[in-house]
Amino acid sequence: MAKYMDVHHSMKGITEEQLREAHNADLAIEKDEQVHFEMAWADPESGRVYCLSDAPSAEAVQRIHERAGHKADEIHPVPLMVQ
Repeated sequence: MAKYMDVHHSMKGITEEQLREAHNADLAIEKDEQVHFEMAWADPESGRVYCLSDAPSAEAVQRIHERAGHKADEIHPVPLMVQ
């Protein structure tokens, strides 16, 4: 499994509740593609939403987002990470 950061650009004005609903929609079906969405962040002012996931591929991440109703505009592999 690899890590991916995806970005959505058109969610201007998103609320915490809407972000939680979108994230939960992904979580409800993520196992269908062997994806796990770890976290989601949002900037309501710019409309950008970021999601961090473990997945077999960027395409698997996109399929889950599409089925959940919020296709990602960008998906980037995260080959290196520190905490």
